[in-house]
Amino acid sequence: MRVIKYMQVFLISTWMSQAAYSQKVVVKTQTQITDNIECNDDGCFGSYYGKEFIDGSDVAHQFSNTMSAKVGGKLKELYSKEKYVKVNFENIEMSTKGMGSGMVRYELRIPFVTVATKCDAYTSFDHVGGWNHIPSLPRRKKELSSLLMPGESLDISKLKTTTEGLQEYWIQWKNKTTQHNCNQN
Repeated sequence: MRVIKYMQVFLISTWMSQAAYSQKVVVKTQTQITDNIECNDDGCFGSYYGKEFIDGSDVAHQFSNTMSAKVGGKLKELYSKEKYVKVNFENIEMSTKGMGSGMVRYELRIPFVTVATKCDAYTSFDHVGGWNHIPSLPRRKKELSSLLMPGESLDISKLKTTTEGLQEYWIQWKNKTTQHNCNQN
């Protein structure tokens, strides 16, 4: 068991330390502990540990919001450095160990893949999801439609589901301010 745990920590540490950029967020309150979020040129990794729900509010799932903001920020940063990437939807990893016990560890790994040109890159990122119910994708698409450049559309992952029932669609698009020079019209 120790060997497995050591290998998991080693693999995660190796993945997170491959690039020079690293951003950590640590939030501690009485009701939740968010470990860190690390971002580098290869993607972002992070975890939430804490209560699933507080007064009926889905606090654990809010980690998806935090991660989405960090990923979007990193995509914009890389773009400004002329490193053109997008999220690799196929290799997103999600786990929600402990769901149903009152305390959950929600882990996310959002990897990037290099693209050929700046107009192939994506610089905005979001999600729609929830526990044990199908996410309202049509509503979220409508909410995000005003953020798109003319002629552009949202790039949406297949539905990702954890064993414990968290379901997410991950969404990326060209930020119309950051990528204004990629406007099709």
